[in-house]
Amino acid sequence: MSQSSQSKSNSDIEIDTYTCQQKKNCYGEVANTYNRVRPSYPQEIVDRVVELATLPEEAKILEVGCGPGTATKEFAKLGFSMVSLDPSPEACQLARHNCTQYKNVEIVNSSFEEWELQLQQFDAFLAATSFHWISSEIRYEKSANVLKDKGSLILLWNAAALPQHEVSQLLNEVYQVRAPSLAGYERKKDKENLKKFGQAVIDSGRFNDLVSEQLTCELTYSIDDYLALLSTYSPYIALDPQKRNSLFQDLRKTLENNCGTSIELSYISAFHFARKI
Repeated sequence: MSQSSQSKSNSDIEIDTYTCQQKKNCYGEVANTYNRVRPSYPQEIVDRVVELATLPEEAKILEVGCGPGTATKEFAKLGFSMVSLDPSPEACQLARHNCTQYKNVEIVNSSFEEWELQLQQFDAFLAATSFHWISSEIRYEKSANVLKDKGSLILLWNAAALPQHEVSQLLNEVYQVRAPSLAGYERKKDKENLKKFGQAVIDSGRFNDLVSEQLTCELTYSIDDYLALLSTYSPYIALDPQKRNSLFQDLRKTLENNCGTSIELSYISAFHFARKI
C-alpha cells in the first residue's frame, strides 16, 4: 500500500499545511535553546540500532532534520560518514559547530523535500524526532529510494519530557485557563503515536523486518530550563507570544510554589528500525 493511499493522521494533516518556508523558520528562533536544553539520545538506543543495522565501517548515512546535531554526533563518533540535512540555517550553524571534530560529517541547509535525490547511495537513513516533519506524500518513498538494497531505516524518537503525575495535575489547572489545547497530555498518547508510526512504516510497502523498542529516561531540570524546554516544542512555538508568556508566568508560579527550584521529569526514548524491501 502506498503512503498516498493511506488515510492521514491529524499530525500529518497539520504538518502538511506548513509551507517549506514555515518549516525552515519553525525552530530558527529557538535553535540555541533547543541545543542547550533538549535531552540527548541514550547511548543504549544508539548502540541498539547500530547493532540491528549491521553497518560496515565505511557506511554512509543520510540524516534528515539533524537540528543542532544532537544525534549526528552520536553516529559520527562511531566513524560513519554522514550527510545531515536541516531546513533551518540557525540549526545548521549549530550542527556544524557541534560536529567540528568530525570531518566525515557534511551539514546541508536543505529540507528533505528540496534536497536532490541521490538514488541508492546510502547504507542508512536516519531521522531523530524529525521524520514526522517530512511531507507524508514523500516520507517513505524518497527515504527508501536513497537507500541501497536492504538499507536501514532508523527512526529515533525522544517524546516530550513530562513531570510526575502529581505535578502534572497541578500544571493542568494552569493549562485549562491559559492554553486549553495543551491541557491533559498523557504518557499513553506517546505510546499510541509511536505504535502508529511503526505500523505506518510497514504499511508504506517499502520496508519490512520492523523492530521497535523504547525505554523511559529520567532527568532533573531547573525551573528555568524546564520552561525553556517547553519553548522548543512546536505546540508552544505556535502559541501567540502574549498567550505563551502568560502561560509560562503562571506555570512558573505553580512550579516554584510546589517544587522549589527544580523539577523531576521523565521521557520516552524509542526507535523504529526497518529494512528496505
